[in-house]
Amino acid sequence: MRLVIALTLGLVFIGQSASADEALKIIIGNHGLRSEREIARDTYRHPYETLTFFGIKSDMTVAEIQPGGGWYTNILAPYLKEEGIYIGVNYSPNLMQDPRRKQSYQRWGELFTADKEKFGPRAKTAFMGGGSLIGDENSIDLILTTREWHNYIASGLTNVLAHEFFRTLKPGGVLGVVQHRANPKHPPRVGQNTGYVSEKFLIDVLEGAGFKLEAKSEINANPRDTANWPRGVWTLPPSLALRDENRDYYLDIGESDRMTLKFVKPAS
Repeated sequence: MRLVIALTLGLVFIGQSASADEALKIIIGNHGLRSEREIARDTYRHPYETLTFFGIKSDMTVAEIQPGGGWYTNILAPYLKEEGIYIGVNYSPNLMQDPRRKQSYQRWGELFTADKEKFGPRAKTAFMGGGSLIGDENSIDLILTTREWHNYIASGLTNVLAHEFFRTLKPGGVLGVVQHRANPKHPPRVGQNTGYVSEKFLIDVLEGAGFKLEAKSEINANPRDTANWPRGVWTLPPSLALRDENRDYYLDIGESDRMTLKFVKPAS
């Protein structure tokens, strides 16, 4: 009970007294909102630096694409619940024949329904692809896509989703992209087979849909990742697809090298 009261008071303090940036820092470091396992990955994912690079504010409408197990959800939902709107976007039910997609959606759905206090009354879910639409035209301030574009390539949805993201963003809205980055010296056979995607390819796709690349960041770079592993990106942690084979070596390298790209929908 004391923990619940303290957490509630902490969130009230965030909403009333702290600046947006301070509030984001408080939530990211809050062990009541995030598990130790999630916080341990901050060293590779840099959530504060990444989200502020994309220009997040607490009063925005933010769509998180493919929330998965809720790693970013547990930051975004409490940050946005007082002033903004959080939208968790999964694949359309028409595209959930893949057992992994079903499992991912079910896991996130359980999180969404089990913790209404974390999400607040205005948070909602939406679907993409297969004829489904994320939201109304010009309705979203920020769309966040993290380590998913190789899956869009595999699904044949790269161009479809690029245009859908463009349609739903407000003029001046931001598409934030974090993606496993292919090494130009070792081009991936096919993005969906390795997890790595060419930075140039992704920029070309999104600019072809109307976006403008506003900025790049090396926040999530890892120069030790050659992007040329036996099991693709899943060779590295956290997946460690080779199990105990060279385990310490891959742990020492750390998580993948990632591009961090900020695209903007032109205001006119």
